[in-house]
Amino acid sequence: MGNDAFKSQQAGALVMGLFLLMMCGADPATATEEPICAPAPPPVQSLSIQSRYEGSDASRATLNKEVQAETKALLKPLDDFLRDLSAGVETMLKSDADQRPDLADCLIPQMAVWAEADALSDLGTQTTQLTIGARLAGLAIVAAQAAHYATDADKREAVGDWLSRRVGEQMRFWEIAPRGAAAGNLRAWAGLAAAATSELNNDPVMRSWAIWSTTYVLCSVNPDGSLPQEMSREKFALHYQLYALSPLVTSIKLLQQQGTSLVEQCDGALERAVHFALSDLETGAQTEAITGHVQSFFDGSAELKKHHLAWLEAYLSLTSDPLAEDFAASRRPLSFSKLGGNQTLIWGHVNQH
Repeated sequence: MGNDAFKSQQAGALVMGLFLLMMCGADPATATEEPICAPAPPPVQSLSIQSRYEGSDASRATLNKEVQAETKALLKPLDDFLRDLSAGVETMLKSDADQRPDLADCLIPQMAVWAEADALSDLGTQTTQLTIGARLAGLAIVAAQAAHYATDADKREAVGDWLSRRVGEQMRFWEIAPRGAAAGNLRAWAGLAAAATSELNNDPVMRSWAIWSTTYVLCSVNPDGSLPQEMSREKFALHYQLYALSPLVTSIKLLQQQGTSLVEQCDGALERAVHFALSDLETGAQTEAITGHVQSFFDGSAELKKHHLAWLEAYLSLTSDPLAEDFAASRRPLSFSKLGGNQTLIWGHVNQH
């Protein structure tokens, strides 16, 4: 082996070793034994959150700041775990191929702790049922990424079975969910959870439900590209158009990998929805004309961040689109934990598969 190759191999081993050391909380300067993975955080069994919007506001555009803070605190253990898992996937995908099994064998066992505890089995409010899909989607995408390399078949199966139970509950819930929500971003997130879990478990029934749910939301797109359910959100309409595109685009990519293409469905609704959102990010004028409200990105109350556009990588893996590429190029790497982490690695120019 040449000197440069030897140094590269040493550097790769060091990166993996430091990651595992950090995962278990050890001090890299003093550790002498082979590192082990950190224990998983305590599983969240019950979750009961309330709507962060004022109850009298039918448009769900007026935030209740006190409830918003309480909701954030309740979700923090779950969201922190998902962010840590997503960071682990990023480290795994950046590592050499021969190092990925060790890293995957840290991620899957952590998830298995939650699986064996049947975490998230008690969702105490309708709001929790409505919003849990995004977290389940992120967990399922992480599991699918790690499962490519993990060596413990029993733990992989435990995680897959757990996600199937949770997503199966979502499938039943959404058939009786409030009519308005059933055509909006929350249904799209549940569809993504189903698409990712069906890929993980090769489940044809769950895949069919993901196709149905994704198509149902996608085909609601107006001729101008706006999503009607999101346009009802007054100053947050453009924000929620972007938020809906995250699961819609990613589901379409995952379902294409599983043999079903929805890219051209409903007269090219996907491209229309994407172009409506991207073309309105300069001034928000189109959305303001529809809603009668200056959008949150332009009234000083919110800032457009990279995670709002993380779905662009999956979209660009589906189709060539100069407008989308312009938005993505200056913002890479694009990452969003609810989509499984670093999308530029998973779908983009540094695709590791």
